[in-house]
Amino acid sequence: MICEKTYWYYTKALDDETCDKIISLGLSKNLKTATTRGKQEKNQKNKNSISIEDKTLQEVGGRSKDFYIRDSEVSWLTDQWIYDLVVPYINDANVRAGWKYNIDCFEQFQFTKYNSPGGLYGWHNDGCGDHNSVYKRFIPGVHKYDEYGEIPSGYQAGNSSLINKVRKLSVTINLSENNSYEGGNLKFDYGPHSEKERYHECTEIRPRGSIIVFPSFVYHQVTPVTKGTRYSLVLWSCGRPFK
Repeated sequence: MICEKTYWYYTKALDDETCDKIISLGLSKNLKTATTRGKQEKNQKNKNSISIEDKTLQEVGGRSKDFYIRDSEVSWLTDQWIYDLVVPYINDANVRAGWKYNIDCFEQFQFTKYNSPGGLYGWHNDGCGDHNSVYKRFIPGVHKYDEYGEIPSGYQAGNSSLINKVRKLSVTINLSENNSYEGGNLKFDYGPHSEKERYHECTEIRPRGSIIVFPSFVYHQVTPVTKGTRYSLVLWSCGRPFK
């Protein structure tokens, strides 16, 4: 899918006091090593693995198991006051960017801590938007919990409003001061056939409290943090699959 606007952003949307409050709240939770698709051991850095960064597997001549794609810690927030602050920006961006996607529910906020050196999240998208990508209902006794005793990726509890929904818009909020860390930029890959420059690094959201909204199917990464610590808040907006 090709969009005229690939992202919409708001500079310094949240003030310092609010950013500090969210960071304190996120750190007060049980921070866990981030996983990808419910798997931890294949995604984290080890002595034999390297970051793929901007390159494809074909360009480096490697195998997926030779690389790590995620190195961060996360916790989850569901405080209503944060939704009240952020959701109006999502609704505004959805209209002003011309997407006008049908959004009717939101996931939990993911608070993320990227440490230096090397905290990153390699190339990925957050969702495809098709009917094969919907969240399925988790039925205890029928489906198995993952190795951490949690509902596996792609499933939701039986009463969740996310069942049969897909991620449509992704939101990232920069909670850190611009000069408190180096690297750690959100970067997009528009694909080899894009009329735009293929890779675009979003320095527009470096100012603290800035918010960016973009379609969840767009490939993106967080470049390695080389100094300091980067804190961010992520949210996914969901709805029925695209038709």
